Amino acid sequence: MLLGLTAALVATVCFGFASVLQARGARAAPRADRVRLGLLTALARSWPFLLGTGMDVAGFALSIVALRSLPLFVVQAVTNASLAVTALAAVRWLGARLHRPDVVGIVGVVAGLILLALGSGHEGREDAPLAFHLALLGTTVLTLVLTAVLARRDGNGAAAGLGLLAGVGFGVTSLAVRVLNAGSAAELFSDPATYALALGGLGGYVAYALALQRGTVTAATAAGTVAETFGPAVIGVLVLDDTARPGYAWSAAAGFVLAVGGTFLLSRFGEVEEPRTEQPDPPAGALPPERTARPR
Repeated sequence: MLLGLTAALVATVCFGFASVLQARGARAAPRADRVRLGLLTALARSWPFLLGTGMDVAGFALSIVALRSLPLFVVQAVTNASLAVTALAAVRWLGARLHRPDVVGIVGVVAGLILLALGSGHEGREDAPLAFHLALLGTTVLTLVLTAVLARRDGNGAAAGLGLLAGVGFGVTSLAVRVLNAGSAAELFSDPATYALALGGLGGYVAYALALQRGTVTAATAAGTVAETFGPAVIGVLVLDDTARPGYAWSAAAGFVLAVGGTFLLSRFGEVEEPRTEQPDPPAGALPPERTARPR
């Protein structure tokens, strides 16, 4: 259990720094109005996005260790509290300022993680029927189709929808890791959960990158947190028999609520604003320059 908690906390640090780097990289790339190979190519040329992705990969590897020894609701709440790390990094490197709600959010996340650590029990079962594995793959395919539809829209509504789909994709990867049949190469490649894991992760990254280009990171992150945290947590309890430590269900429940609530308060710290350049005042009597809409 200690190894799992340590892995989850280190993964949280990786995810926290990765979100800032990916936001910079996604906004520097040319805006895409549909899902296409060109978007992935542009992101592959952006070193901030690549560095952020590398940290995400490291965080994901650590979360696999955590998912194999802790209940899903613990791992999802801990790793999604990465915005507390993002907030502190924004203060140090981006010049952001902490306001009272932000401080409350950080305190809530820390208190929630402590209560989760106190109340976390052992994971439930790792096996699931074939229908469950097929459902994961089917959910991933549906998510990709909806992502292609929403990619043609703009604004915070589209950003929230794409963020929600990204959360579903990342949530599917967590569930797939939990039930994956990896006893042999034949079992691995014949398991639908293997393809749900790959497509869910890829689809989640594409949906999140598209969301970042269409609205605020707050809209994308808050919606994604709901899907990525609550979905797998509920499925873990109802389907995979995840439980809290005996006698500490109150601690696990309170910690989960505090950690997720603190994440919502801190979601605006995913926002990475481009520096503004001061424009000189026009000469007296000159016509004002034509204004053009700035793409998101």
